[in-house]
Amino acid sequence: MRKLSTILVASIAAIMATAATARPVNFAVYGDAPYGTSPADKAQVALTPAFVSAVNADSAVSLVLHVGDIHSGKEYCTVNYDTTVYDLWTAYTKPLVYTPGDNEWTDCHKKKEGGGAYNATTGVIDYVVDALGNPVDYASGNPVSNLDLVRSLFFSNPGHTLGADSKVVSQRTHYDRRFAGDAAFVENVYFMRNDVLVVAVNVPGGSNNDQDVWYGAPTMSAQQAAEIAVRTGATTRWLDKAFKVAQSEGAKAVIIMTQADMWDLDGNTAGHLTGYEPIIASIASNVAAFAKPVLLFNGDSHLFRSDNPLVQGAPCVSEATSGAAVTACASDDWLNHPSYNVPNFHRVVVHGSTAPLEYLRLTIDTERKNGATDSSFGPFSWVRVNP
Repeated sequence: MRKLSTILVASIAAIMATAATARPVNFAVYGDAPYGTSPADKAQVALTPAFVSAVNADSAVSLVLHVGDIHSGKEYCTVNYDTTVYDLWTAYTKPLVYTPGDNEWTDCHKKKEGGGAYNATTGVIDYVVDALGNPVDYASGNPVSNLDLVRSLFFSNPGHTLGADSKVVSQRTHYDRRFAGDAAFVENVYFMRNDVLVVAVNVPGGSNNDQDVWYGAPTMSAQQAAEIAVRTGATTRWLDKAFKVAQSEGAKAVIIMTQADMWDLDGNTAGHLTGYEPIIASIASNVAAFAKPVLLFNGDSHLFRSDNPLVQGAPCVSEATSGAAVTACASDDWLNHPSYNVPNFHRVVVHGSTAPLEYLRLTIDTERKNGATDSSFGPFSWVRVNP
């Protein structure tokens, strides 16, 4: 009887564990916040404590995803500002997974962000300085140095989340040993929740750092060229690894989070997006081989959008301007990276940059098979929350 009782208890425990895994979970997803209209504008910074409290109070939410850009392209890149955001995020009582955006590192070289501009007459860079003649940006806006700064603050404990401590797998410790440089990418992580693998990759908005030559110099520096090559390679290898894990662990779906809207022209020609092609090709091939639902979250273009840019002519909804109603839109993003046909993929642009701050409450229910709409896809559904 004792042996039978033990077996029954073990069986019940297994059933309960399975049921717990199948239970829906909810994430809060946001990005491009807090934003300011100038270095002196801290209105959204002041709104952030109440926003964090609102997310903490949302009992349905168990984890937070921030898709990058912790300040606007009109604010300076400083130790003080980055530390301020880090300190605000320590108030999260739920795990927070963050991937860096372009404004906090790639674009720090730009004059409007406090970097500088190449002077064609003198042949040197005129840095933005304060009244005492000191550069206003950390490391005079050097992007690599500013990424190191972001890593030192937000990723000082590899393999662990911000906010409430939860373990994730970081490329810092699980990199391909054939590519030692990949170990630098502590910000690239993946983790499993309820049979869904979530993978974060550092892909900055704008042009993947390959169209805006630092400081507007006549030619790209060796440091910038190396940064692009190393990070793009590390990103594609991390995506490959994450999808292999998803396959081997029997994941029912995958979520990709990154900052860049890799299909948005951003006021430029299609050439501005060429740097993303290796990453999109990697996503497309991995998603097709996975053959289960894959949802990508990005920020960067600021206005909510729900579509599949990897299928020609797929349905699309978006808001034309901040606060506008979500309506059907011309599904033309695929034109910027044509020739793909990956129906088990969906993309959501998380609304950001404006006040009031908002988040997307994402529900993951692996028992559901939703159609692709403005608010659902496969096991995923979402609703915009303005707390």
